[in-house]
Amino acid sequence: MSFLEANNIVKKFANHLALDDVSVAIPENSIFGLLGPNGAGKTTLIRIINQITGPDAGKILLQGKPLSREDISRIGYLPEERGLYKKMKVGEQALYLARLKGVSRNDALKKLKYWFEKFEIQPWWDKKVEELSKGMQQKVQFIVTILHNPSLLIFDEPFSGFDPINANLLKDEILHLKKEGATIIFSTHNMGSVEELCDHITLINNGKAILSGVVSDIRYEHRENLVRLEYTGDNDQIKKIISHHYQLEASQALNGFESLLVKMPEGTDINQLLRMVMDHCHIHSCQEVLPSMSDVFIKVVNQNKVTL
Repeated sequence: MSFLEANNIVKKFANHLALDDVSVAIPENSIFGLLGPNGAGKTTLIRIINQITGPDAGKILLQGKPLSREDISRIGYLPEERGLYKKMKVGEQALYLARLKGVSRNDALKKLKYWFEKFEIQPWWDKKVEELSKGMQQKVQFIVTILHNPSLLIFDEPFSGFDPINANLLKDEILHLKKEGATIIFSTHNMGSVEELCDHITLINNGKAILSGVVSDIRYEHRENLVRLEYTGDNDQIKKIISHHYQLEASQALNGFESLLVKMPEGTDINQLLRMVMDHCHIHSCQEVLPSMSDVFIKVVNQNKVTL
């Protein structure tokens, strides 16, 4: 059974159909990528899950039961639009927001001390929020989002404003939260992060869910029969042999090896390629090249435009 299900969700705003019969199923204890171009309907679906707005049709189920107001305490939501009060002191505001989530004052202070020290922002406890960098404000809001130990976490562009070091720190914490049992919805335009973190995804475009599945399966299903061959030997000879049978997509020198990207006909065995060249060079590696999630995203969205 899925931890969270959105079944046949429809949402209209005036003359705009934001969600058109969208269904998603989010497995328990997974990181689920909710993807799509700007204006696709992702944030609308997230707002419905958070009960900020309601659907015009369809329903949300949490562990098989209709989502209720009481379930809000089980959700932690980090929105793309950050919402800290600029004039309040950092520690005072973090404590206030934790108390709103039902955490006792003593527990909140203990947990905030732990997280502020872990994220190295303890010296900013008595500073006003407006004195913090965007990245530091993001750390504070992340802490407040997870402080009440919610079973469902929703992160909308969580790495916005972070340098690579702090982005990796946040990625590690997200993976740890999953390890501790949380189910996570992760909305982002960063496809590299999707490949690193997500188990499953749904891609929404123009209000419709147009692609869903396990990340590794999706990449495999959209493969284009590309093989990367790395070798040392007579480059001109090898290229001549291969191009007589297959299509050469790219050639470059890489880490002291010659590297060729070869497009193979559907159903062709890589071993055929290896047998063809192995007597003429020293092969260092040969492997299929799967498309990145960025490649898949662009391909599927563009195909969807054509069919509209």
